[in-house]
Amino acid sequence: MYGMANKAIEDLITRDHGEAMWEQVRKKAGLEVEAFISTESYPDEMTYNLVGAASAELSMPPGDVLRAFGRHWVLRTAAESYRDLMESTGRSLGEFLDNLPDLHARVSLLFPDLKPPRFIVSDRREQSLHLHYFSGRRGLAPFVEGLLQGLAERFGTEIELRALALKDGGADHDEFRITWKTAGERL
Repeated sequence: MYGMANKAIEDLITRDHGEAMWEQVRKKAGLEVEAFISTESYPDEMTYNLVGAASAELSMPPGDVLRAFGRHWVLRTAAESYRDLMESTGRSLGEFLDNLPDLHARVSLLFPDLKPPRFIVSDRREQSLHLHYFSGRRGLAPFVEGLLQGLAERFGTEIELRALALKDGGADHDEFRITWKTAGERL
C-alpha cells in the first residue's frame, strides 16, 4: 500500500490517542520506518501489522480499528489532501456512490503503481443501492464500512448499511446494501 494509508493510520492514532500511543503501536508492529512518504509503496504486511498492533494497544477488535480508519480516511485524509477529487466525485451521497467506480481510475493517474480495488454499483433505487467491492486484499470490509459511514457524515446523510456478502465469509467479493434518507425522512 502507498505510504498515504500508513500516514493516515498514524494520524488517526495520534489525533485520537496521542503521540505516546502511536509510539506504542509503532513498536508493537515492529515498524522501523520513522516517517512514511505518501507516494512511496510499502508492503501490505506493514499496514496489516499496524492495524493488528493498534487493535492490541487500544483494546479494540481489528474490525473496529478498520472502521475508524475508513471514517478517518474520508473525513480527514481525503478531505484535507484530496478535496478537489472528493468534491468532483459528487455533491450528495447518492451521486458520490454512483461515481465511486470511476474515482480510483482518477486516483491511478496520481499513483501509477496503485493496485486499487474495484467498485460496482447495482440495484440502484432513488435512495438505495448495492455496492460491490472487489479487492485482492482480504479483511478490508470493515474499512469499506468506515468509508461509507464517513461519506454519510460528510454529506449529512443518515444511512443504513448492511453487508449482504463478505469475501471473508466465502464470497468472491464484498457486497453492501446502502439505504439513505433525505432530511426529515425516517429510515
